[in-house]
Amino acid sequence: MGNLEVPAGSEDRERRVAAVSASVQGVSPEVLLGLEPHGPRGFWAREGRWFAHLGAAAIVEVNDPSCGKGRFREIWNGARRLFACSWRDPESEVQPPSPRLFGGFAFRDGHVAEGAWEAFPSARFILPEVELVGGDGKRAATGVLTCRSFLEPGDDPARCRERLRGRLSQVKAALEAPGPSPPRGEIWIPATRMETAPEAWDEAVDRALEEMAGGEISKVVLARVQTVSAEGGLEPVDVAMNLWRDNPGAHVFLFESEPGHVFLGAAPETVATVSGGQFRATAVAGSADRGETEAQQKALARDLMKSSKDRREHEVCVEDMVERLRAVCEGVTAQDEPHVLTLSTIQHLETVIEARLLPDQTVLSVLQTLHPTPAVCGLPRDPALDFLEREERFQRGWYAGPVGWFDGDGNGAFVPALRSAVGRGKEWRLFAGAGILAGSDARREWDETRIKFQPVLRALALARAGRSVAPASASEEA
Repeated sequence: MGNLEVPAGSEDRERRVAAVSASVQGVSPEVLLGLEPHGPRGFWAREGRWFAHLGAAAIVEVNDPSCGKGRFREIWNGARRLFACSWRDPESEVQPPSPRLFGGFAFRDGHVAEGAWEAFPSARFILPEVELVGGDGKRAATGVLTCRSFLEPGDDPARCRERLRGRLSQVKAALEAPGPSPPRGEIWIPATRMETAPEAWDEAVDRALEEMAGGEISKVVLARVQTVSAEGGLEPVDVAMNLWRDNPGAHVFLFESEPGHVFLGAAPETVATVSGGQFRATAVAGSADRGETEAQQKALARDLMKSSKDRREHEVCVEDMVERLRAVCEGVTAQDEPHVLTLSTIQHLETVIEARLLPDQTVLSVLQTLHPTPAVCGLPRDPALDFLEREERFQRGWYAGPVGWFDGDGNGAFVPALRSAVGRGKEWRLFAGAGILAGSDARREWDETRIKFQPVLRALALARAGRSVAPASASEEA
């Protein structure tokens, strides 16, 4: 039994995926993720449900920048063989769930995996060796533990089943009797370096407004970067757990593509969720501060609902998504009025969009149609992408690309990788963006991105202290 590297679209009919499962009591995801810190790992949490996984029974990826939009189709083609050859132990304590692949896509079609993004190709998805599913956000929960591997040609199924059961028992025992927690240190204020200077930001916003006045674009989502240096390094799982517990309402993700190469974040919206042919997404655009008190929060929410600039930004996002969905869905509907989504540090306008997939469509084909949405790119799409190519002096990589999971029935859940950071060793690069429209003010948009950096900055600070929740917050400046 071993790891299988699956080039997208390849065939390998001689191997089969074997799986065994068991229920586990009183476990939390960080215990599983801490068992094997030197292999691929991941964590995905949204709306009370979470997945944690270790290892890679198989990897499906696209690493060809020329593949372009075809990378979504290539990933689906490469994954179908894995799903078709799945085998589940009929004597398993719990019926193993259908295999899921976890991973994501780069923001740009022509992405090159280099620098901070060298372990993140155009698209990469992992079929985990070990997967733990939990049903709520509590620190300890009841879950389903699954172990998977490949049966090589000629493998004895009975012997394979015995090995997998042994692996399952070993992991289950470690989950239900975790070792002592590491000692906690002092709260650490991250030392940060702004890679986007305020002057450069102002100039880019001015150029965007000029192009809007000339009719070339109507909106562009401009992003900036800052780097955090952590002497001695940080445990990525601690950072992700802090994001999860400190940001209710956000969709939190951690993807360690290779040992030491980490991408994580807390996204405010879903770009595509598919279950049984039903599609759902949340269009999120338009922002305001949360305020320090409940009264301030409510007053700022009322102002956000009345803001003509934010309402316009939100409406163009909803309209574009609805129009594009009609190519792959029927019965597309959007809420008549947005509502305010209140998160830990910021508030947004949010609209729920629902539809039914047309025959032969999957969550990946819907992603191919929708990405990049106006909420992460701008409008019109191609001119906005060209503007970002000229003005953003950094590589977006997977920032603002879709990350999540999918299964063999075409179901899945993906979020845009926002409020995110890519980490390698002691250095973390944080990303945050703001939608620029006619009438935008560069200083206000800069302040909005400053707020959007805060969740990851705080999570980094608390991870250095070995804590999950603390009243202190991290400052943007060193």
